[in-house]
Amino acid sequence: MEKSPTPDAVSLILANPSPDSSSDLPEIVVQVLDLKLMGNRYTFSAGDGKMKLRAIFPSNISSEVISGGIQNKGLVRIIDYTLNDIPNKSEKYLIVTKCEVVSPALEMEFKAEESNEESRTIKKPKQETLVENEVKAGTGIILKPKQETVAKSAAQIVYEQRENMAPAARMSLTRRVHPLVSLNPYQGNWTIKVRVTSKGNMRTYRNARGEGCVFNVELTDEDGTQIQATMFNEAARKFYDKFQLGKVYYISRGTLKVANMQFKTVKNDYEMTLNENSEVEEAANEETFIPETKFNFVPIDQLGPYVNGKELVDIIGVVQNVSDKVLLRRKMDNETVPKRDMTIADETKRTVVVSLWNDLATGLGQELLDLADKSPIVAIKSLKVGDFQGVSLSTIGRSTMQVNPDIPEAKRLRTWYESEGKGITMALISSGLSPSSKTGARSMYSDRVALSNITGNPSLGEDKPSFFSIRAYVSLIRNDQAMWYRACKTCNKKVTEAVGSGYWCEGCQKNDDGCNLRYILVLKVSDSSGDAWVSAFNEEAEQIIGSPADELDKLKSEEGTMNHQEKLKEATWIPHLFRVSVTQNEYNNEKRQRITVRAVAPIDFAAESKTMLEEIKKLTDSK
Repeated sequence: MEKSPTPDAVSLILANPSPDSSSDLPEIVVQVLDLKLMGNRYTFSAGDGKMKLRAIFPSNISSEVISGGIQNKGLVRIIDYTLNDIPNKSEKYLIVTKCEVVSPALEMEFKAEESNEESRTIKKPKQETLVENEVKAGTGIILKPKQETVAKSAAQIVYEQRENMAPAARMSLTRRVHPLVSLNPYQGNWTIKVRVTSKGNMRTYRNARGEGCVFNVELTDEDGTQIQATMFNEAARKFYDKFQLGKVYYISRGTLKVANMQFKTVKNDYEMTLNENSEVEEAANEETFIPETKFNFVPIDQLGPYVNGKELVDIIGVVQNVSDKVLLRRKMDNETVPKRDMTIADETKRTVVVSLWNDLATGLGQELLDLADKSPIVAIKSLKVGDFQGVSLSTIGRSTMQVNPDIPEAKRLRTWYESEGKGITMALISSGLSPSSKTGARSMYSDRVALSNITGNPSLGEDKPSFFSIRAYVSLIRNDQAMWYRACKTCNKKVTEAVGSGYWCEGCQKNDDGCNLRYILVLKVSDSSGDAWVSAFNEEAEQIIGSPADELDKLKSEEGTMNHQEKLKEATWIPHLFRVSVTQNEYNNEKRQRITVRAVAPIDFAAESKTMLEEIKKLTDSK
């Protein structure tokens, strides 16, 4: 027998717009009609052969459509749903939050046959279930009328059952909890049950309307769906202490809007705003849940495309070393903040420096320092990718970190490290890597350009830094200006001579007896196509000069400057492979290219020969 939709399925849904649980629902099977992709979700019409209802499959069900499980003209059993009003219209639309496939596509749209049967799911009592007061038969027997019967919806039955319950039992069933995936800006009243998985710091701001404060939290429901909630001013002050990291809450009376991609931190099309009238209640003494933290790990050698971008990344790695905590003074508010650096490695055999700030630097950071000799594994969510030393990572207010997490990726990484990684030398990601493509980091030989390709395109680096690899000679090192600066031994920021003796660091807010010298070189580099001025900072400059700045300063301070000049001369006309970034700077209202050396590597003649052979082959193939 061919499968078909449940008779009057649409009427069943309309009669019960907000079921309290899927166990209260009768079987509802509908036909999927007019299936279309809208954004990252699918719209369709739910049909039962007589009526149709506009409906949506949220993004979490889209995979069933993509895989071919749910098909146009196919049948699905609706297990859970929400029915919403369409703004400014008398229509309603259905959001299917859970369903299962019953049948692939039927040959045609199902049409129900007209029937006069009285047994309908939705009845009109006075017309269909009442009998005339008296029906006289030929034998003179008077038939008494049947009792009036009224069909009840599932919601009515559950309501009556609740009224008969004890108050305590009734309270546990008073909430209709909506999954986060079902929420949208056009929805009316809703209640969600979520765990706070990330809590930002309270921040102050100033604009044309005055000063204010704001903070946000990331919320996760038991299905693992996340959403960011933001609170301003009175709401921020009201809920900041109430929201505690890791606790579970019921939240209602909030509003949703399309997420601002610039500040989006979780994978959700919408973001939530809570005001002072919103309701937040801790789910105390109730069965709670621990949502699984969902990571989207990026291998270390593929971090390049994210440098200075808005997108945050998740990372997993083996801790190689951890530095001591330092206190830095923030310029914007002169507040002291703790910082700690650590270096991690992964199966790509690359390492990267991660800067931990605030609580992560003092809490888990200290724990990692104590465990450093055991090479713990860390999984960190929501890291910002910067360009310090080519590529670096930094935590922000919403970053979370797990030490030795119980996840498959950590087990695989541990196995690799114990069998292979422990005994090999791993290079910093900036050494010979190109952050130019999301397909992964490339070597300096794979995206080579001539200098004229950079200098001949003045628009490069307007929107975001552009990265290139070049092979060039250092043709000139400028020594008619400062080649280094005095730096703090702790934070490497510039220091000034203190009153009396020593050096004052504005960042650390302290005096020190000594300081380090760090390079700030300006070089001219040349290749067969032309030349360009580039900037090189300490680590890269040391590789070019062949000695640290302190040593060069000693040579310069000796009688005469011949030794100093000779050292600079030795560093010129030597070929190097450079990894450079190109940005736009404004000087005297004129935009200029700024080319910065991000990495330096000696020429690998075997790889260079292979590159040249490949170029020759391309030329011969094109003829």
